[in-house]
Amino acid sequence: MGERRFGRVNWLGLATLARREMQRFLTVWMQTVAAPLMTAGLFLAIFSIAIGPTRGEVMGFQYLHFIAPGILTMTVIQNAFANTSSSILVSKVQGNIVDTLMPPLSAGELVTGYIAGGVARGLFVAVPIGLIMMPLIGIRIANPALALVYVTLGAALMASLGMLAGIFANKFDQVAAITNFLITPLSFLSGTFYSSDAVPPVMQHLLHWNPIFYLIDGVRYSVLGVSDSSPVVGLAFVAGVTAVFVIWSWVWVRRGYRLKP
Repeated sequence: MGERRFGRVNWLGLATLARREMQRFLTVWMQTVAAPLMTAGLFLAIFSIAIGPTRGEVMGFQYLHFIAPGILTMTVIQNAFANTSSSILVSKVQGNIVDTLMPPLSAGELVTGYIAGGVARGLFVAVPIGLIMMPLIGIRIANPALALVYVTLGAALMASLGMLAGIFANKFDQVAAITNFLITPLSFLSGTFYSSDAVPPVMQHLLHWNPIFYLIDGVRYSVLGVSDSSPVVGLAFVAGVTAVFVIWSWVWVRRGYRLKP
């Protein structure tokens, strides 16, 4: 009784959980994949029409080219956060979270499975934007491998934060509050639409404590070859914050915090 007969890692159970999380957003792909792609396109179209060619260059690039990597990153992190937070919260509200907790999956396997689903959704959004929209506006990605690293790490960061939000919240209003008062402000105040040199010194200091700033700056460096900060420092900072969120999620899942009666 209680003996694990499938080795140190339940690979079958882990793969099944990850596949379930992917099927959740693929089943409604018009909402989870096509809609974010449309939103990113509208952002670029509106800024292109509203600002036009009168806007000067930013860091040596056209303004539309400057904001494109940030819009891609924002779209990825919002979808990664939404995937894990909604999955856990819906299971809690419907009362079937026990179906996830009862199988022989450790806390680490549960966290890995959920985060894998969030990362997959983020990549499913990022790839069409990178392959379709970037060439349309005339951008050639300078370092595709580094861009993939930043996008994957950013999706993992927000997927783990989404897990924390889904575990903590007991109703949809609470997740909406986290999105409106934390995720959205951090996303818009992260250098997506401006260089850090354009903000006051006090805000520059706060900006460098925002992990989303380093994500957007890193993706911009990967795409355009320019950045406001050191890509190495940014990568290390984001990796550290991601590790903290993953460990935090593991502790809550292991304890059954707000998951078990």
